[in-house]
Amino acid sequence: MLYGIAAATAALLLTAALAALLRMLALRFGVVERRRVRPVPLLGGVAVVGGTAFVAGVGDWTDVAPLGPEAGRLLVVGIGVALVGLVADLRAVPPVVRMAAVGVGAALTVPYDELGLPGAVVGVVWIVFVTHAFGSLDHADGVLGTVGVITAFALSGCAAAEVMDGLATLLSVLAAALTGFLMHGWPPARIVPGRCGALFAGFVLASAAVLVHAGRESGAGVGAGFALTAVACADVVLVLVSRRRVGWPLLRSAPDHLVHRLRRVGLTRQGVMVVIGFAAFAGALVGLAIDLGWVGAGAAWWVVGGVGLVAVVGGLRPGSRPRRPYPIPSPGGSAPRPPYRPERPRPQTPDGLKIAGRS
Repeated sequence: MLYGIAAATAALLLTAALAALLRMLALRFGVVERRRVRPVPLLGGVAVVGGTAFVAGVGDWTDVAPLGPEAGRLLVVGIGVALVGLVADLRAVPPVVRMAAVGVGAALTVPYDELGLPGAVVGVVWIVFVTHAFGSLDHADGVLGTVGVITAFALSGCAAAEVMDGLATLLSVLAAALTGFLMHGWPPARIVPGRCGALFAGFVLASAAVLVHAGRESGAGVGAGFALTAVACADVVLVLVSRRRVGWPLLRSAPDHLVHRLRRVGLTRQGVMVVIGFAAFAGALVGLAIDLGWVGAGAAWWVVGGVGLVAVVGGLRPGSRPRRPYPIPSPGGSAPRPPYRPERPRPQTPDGLKIAGRS
């Protein structure tokens, strides 16, 4: 217990300090992306990976809280996946390459002895899907961190219930690191996780869900795993249904995700975080209750119904069309300006006077 408190505190403070340092470096070298016509540093994921890896690694090296072979391998492979995301933050990497890297990492972590070859293949596909789903949450300040903290805490409880102490320790440290990152990522964010942080958090959480539920009955395992990642899955399903309906490119970035739709109905950035955080908490609570045996696996159908409702309602009204991006200024330069749109001439009365109205 004492080590758990010390490890969580160390991960939180270390990640917060690293995020502040990396923010200055990212601004200095121009590693930024545009959010609401302002450049935001992208290296927050490096702070999350560094804080998690250092604290968990020290606990394992000193044998105070050994991770064990499964959790240790998951951490190492997760760092490798995060490096692919870091390269994608610095250079253009096709989405197919990122998915292939996640697939290779998933193939190295799934428990073949418990799932068998067919089940392991399904597990790899599911890990790739959920990892990409968590990456799609990083379209608004603080959303990925909030959902990641809730999911990591719930999964650590599930791992502890299955007597998987090493995995529970890793997930608790990850939750603390994401909490430390949120000290800088709360809207308006001063730094964002980027693809590095999104791939690392999504991969570790998705793989941990497979490891925790590999030895359980298929119904309870699938239901609990889906409920724990319901918000991320709902966002991806919503985007796929909406874009498929109107014929938009599936892999192109566009403001049609769940966070964008909540903003368009009038919620503030903080309000979006509260709504999505509450939905993530509800799904995580259902998944944890299934794992602990408080409710049956059928409770997951309520979560499936909620995801389906979001997809159907959102698919009936597609989001905004993808816009052509415009360049981000160099550090210290002026803020980027939106493309120029000429004003339409206002109608005139016969005597030459302009009629008041919208252009």
